[in-house]
Amino acid sequence: MSAGVLALPSGDGLRRIGQRVAIRALVGILVLLASATVTFFALKLTPGDPVRAVLGGPTANPSPETIAATIRELGLDRPLHVQYGLYLQRLVTGNLGISFSQRQPVVRVIAEQIGPTLQLTASALVVAWALALASVIGTTRRNRLLSALGSGLEAVAAALPQFWLALVLLAVFAFGLKWFPPQSRDGFADLVLPTLALAIPLAGFLAQVTRESLELALDQPFILSARTRGLSDLAVRLRHALRHAVLPGISLSAWAVGSLIGNAVLVEVIFSRQGLGRVLYQAVSRQDMPLTIGVTLVVTIVYILASTVADLLFVLVDPRIKAATR
Repeated sequence: MSAGVLALPSGDGLRRIGQRVAIRALVGILVLLASATVTFFALKLTPGDPVRAVLGGPTANPSPETIAATIRELGLDRPLHVQYGLYLQRLVTGNLGISFSQRQPVVRVIAEQIGPTLQLTASALVVAWALALASVIGTTRRNRLLSALGSGLEAVAAALPQFWLALVLLAVFAFGLKWFPPQSRDGFADLVLPTLALAIPLAGFLAQVTRESLELALDQPFILSARTRGLSDLAVRLRHALRHAVLPGISLSAWAVGSLIGNAVLVEVIFSRQGLGRVLYQAVSRQDMPLTIGVTLVVTIVYILASTVADLLFVLVDPRIKAATR
């Protein structure tokens, strides 16, 4: 089989892939339990009064009877271990509770906000990979000046803080040149600046690890064999060297998904964009424990799914692992 052709394993290979997915699922459940537990106790240790936050914030002046009724309604009058047990019991049944601040089911709030965040995360990941591959394929081992220029730009991009880049893009392209709207709604143009703010630094990281792997791959004997068969330099890079070079980047992408969602908190606030990041910021500032925990669990689930997909992509892309699954 050609090194440049992807093929699904079959038979025993599929069984081994199923085992990898089952192990990933078990690890994912443990990670979810740890995430839920840490978030629960961290919020309990957070200074402030969640009851007053529910009743209108620091400026509110509820009566003692109202405060007592709210404490009983939220179950905050019970011992901590009882609250934790009830909290886990609700999670097992898929009940994330009612948002303190929005007075509606947490599941409904997340369902309304997860779409824009996943759209932003996916677009940023795609653009980051496109920028990284363009830089690596276009400059690696071309000539000394071009290779140094590509490597330097990647280092600069990787060092850029995403929130700072978001402010610069907003000032230059939205308020200065007026090419894009300063506030995001639902259009394609509204997605460009938030996507670039998240994608450019990530592209620098992906390009750096991919460049190093591509340089190693270009020194392998199978590359010389491909060249002697008359393949062009671009064909050798795309069909033979690149599939080995992208493996570290694929592993990094699983981490990148979690990082993108985390950094979306600031980017969504800066661009006044809907999404889980903005909801999480508001939930934490208002001490809305059910909503904070719900968003945290959803972000953890997305990270676990991304890690599982990256693990399966390794099987499809790396011929050594793919051969081991046959």
